[in-house]
Amino acid sequence: MIKAKKSLGQNFLIDKNILEKIINTTFIKDKMVLEIGPGTGNLTSYILKKNPKKVFVIEKDNQLAINLNNKFKNQITIINEDVLKIDETSFFKDNVTVFGNLPYNISTEILSKWIINLKDVFWFDCLVLMFQKEVADRIIAKFNTANYGRLSIICNWKLNIKKICDIKPSAFSPKPKVDSSLLIFYPKKKFINIKDPKNLEKITRIFFNQRRKMLKKPFNQLFNGNHRVLDKLKIDLTLRPQNINLETYYKLASEYENLRS
Repeated sequence: MIKAKKSLGQNFLIDKNILEKIINTTFIKDKMVLEIGPGTGNLTSYILKKNPKKVFVIEKDNQLAINLNNKFKNQITIINEDVLKIDETSFFKDNVTVFGNLPYNISTEILSKWIINLKDVFWFDCLVLMFQKEVADRIIAKFNTANYGRLSIICNWKLNIKKICDIKPSAFSPKPKVDSSLLIFYPKKKFINIKDPKNLEKITRIFFNQRRKMLKKPFNQLFNGNHRVLDKLKIDLTLRPQNINLETYYKLASEYENLRS
């Protein structure tokens, strides 16, 4: 019997209804598919039933990778690596559909890495990913809400995001102590151009460093009180970071770059 490793954040999905729901979120017949953290291969089996063109899986755990190879043979291509150290663009020349029951301890790190490293051409056509519910709530949060913050802003820059469902701990083995949520991400056709995404990370970090404080201090820190930017973006410096919508943050990052070019 395979034991889940707490150090790798492993919780294996076993609920057949949820597995069906995940696989039916998007059409994958004759498509390239990538699964992150397949574990014991429960979702992998459902993916293969849909007749994709090719299936890749990234599994860091050596023993699980061996078990997957024994179970599926040449039906899948196993990448026995750490997902955080892989350059997906070098692996996939065609767009892939990505499924992932992401390890909760590194889920935001994985997603942020993908978004920050995105070029003009996307390497995926959609992402179907599971997160701890609390993290998912932050990803999809709207401005003027308590959950809205850096993660919401960075994730929604180039992606449209929709929540599919919430998932109870009983759907997993071992059971996590928290609820989970399934999200689907699609590339946006239009988004504000930011030359270096690290500038968006910097802008959001400085603004949300003291989320209960007014915008005046972080704005002055970044823009030296530049009134042209204030007037152009119509920003009220008495507001707080959570009161500024997504588009304004993307424009702020763009203006920040323009001032430094």
